[in-house]
Amino acid sequence: MKLVAATDRGSGGGSGSGRVGGVVRSVGRALHLPVTGTARGIRRATHAHGAGESGLGKLIELHAVNGAGDVMITVALASTVFFSVPTDEARGRVALYLAITMAPFTVLAPVIGPLLDRLPHGRRAAMAASMLARALLALVISGAVATGSLELYPAALGVLVASKAYGVVRSAVVPRLLPPAFSLVKANSRVTLAGLLATGVAAPIGAGLQMVGDPWPLYGAFVIFVAGTVLSFTLPHKVDSAKGEGVALLSADATSLPGPRGKQRARRPGLRSVGTAVTHALGANAALRCLSGFLIFFLAFLLREHPLTGVSAAVSLGIAGVAAGAGNALGTAVGAWLKSRAPEVIIVTVVAVALGTAILAAAFFGALLVACLSAVAGFAQALAKLSLDALIQRDVPEAVRTSAFARSETLLQVAWVLGGAIGIVLPLNGTLGLSIAALIVAVGWVTTLRGLLASARHGGRARARVV
Repeated sequence: MKLVAATDRGSGGGSGSGRVGGVVRSVGRALHLPVTGTARGIRRATHAHGAGESGLGKLIELHAVNGAGDVMITVALASTVFFSVPTDEARGRVALYLAITMAPFTVLAPVIGPLLDRLPHGRRAAMAASMLARALLALVISGAVATGSLELYPAALGVLVASKAYGVVRSAVVPRLLPPAFSLVKANSRVTLAGLLATGVAAPIGAGLQMVGDPWPLYGAFVIFVAGTVLSFTLPHKVDSAKGEGVALLSADATSLPGPRGKQRARRPGLRSVGTAVTHALGANAALRCLSGFLIFFLAFLLREHPLTGVSAAVSLGIAGVAAGAGNALGTAVGAWLKSRAPEVIIVTVVAVALGTAILAAAFFGALLVACLSAVAGFAQALAKLSLDALIQRDVPEAVRTSAFARSETLLQVAWVLGGAIGIVLPLNGTLGLSIAALIVAVGWVTTLRGLLASARHGGRARARVV
């Protein structure tokens, strides 16, 4: 009897323990499901249509990590350099920031593409190095933010250079990871859209961390970039293969022909020999990228000093930022839908729309038109860049295509820097500033219009030479 009673008690205790364990497991699964479910959903989206097998899905995820980390650092720097002081002082501090970071960058940026051309077997390592460098520099900036030391500026320059180096390598890597029947435009659309979505998610998180303390977004960036460093080495080994590749020199120089004279010219570093369509499209894209840099810096100060009617400065900046992001996302989505149809016509059209919107915004300056210009600039920049990608895919031989992407991306980054520098030195007058914005776009449109339309009429196939 005692044995039976003891057994019954043991059985009852085991049953109770099992019920408690089952409840704990159920709660654990309930808490774990949103994380794992979201992760599985993201993985299905990034690896769809053969992207998982080709390795493009992993690059999409890596680019999302890159966007999230960059926006964390941007939130921290914006608060430190821009929002924490009065407008007059902020303008001086941003000018100093531009002088110390952007000026050296304009010298370094043209070197990035050719330098990375020499490292075709180390692209994964180069991407990992750019991530790790930004992780460490985020810690340096966090210390500078806390102490107010000048280490902030050289560290910010390092972050900028590392970020642009990643962008150049990523542009060169995408063609090697295309799934079957995937256009380069569609692949770049997916990569870009992933970065935009990650930025949209990380920005409010960074703002929340900023409310906890100035260094916290930078700690978040450190964690994100460390994860990116690890993810870089999960890319397929074919990323590091340079089989069949050459070096592309971007220009429409018709005198660069085979023979002793052509060989002599080809030895000189420069942007030569990929055809008129690509070079004119690159010029139009440079104008739009210059407009983007200009609007970021000019509107940041203008709307802080003179907010849009009926709203605060913070809301005014938010409206412009959200409009630009929405326009960029829409342009990316439209580019994926259009694929590579008539890229020259698309570029001419979007630049013309950006020009018309800038003229209207300058003539009738107001809240609605400022938001419209921000959205149109984002839309035009995204769609024109995807069309440039289509032209490079169409007109540049595969052997030199990755090099062409690297060098074109470097040129576009320099154009963005130039636009930002113009925006920071102008007086805070909306009509004047947006008139300058219209002038920037007009120069790019007029100088490339004839060449792009002529290229479209003749089918656009200029013969590109491998050198």
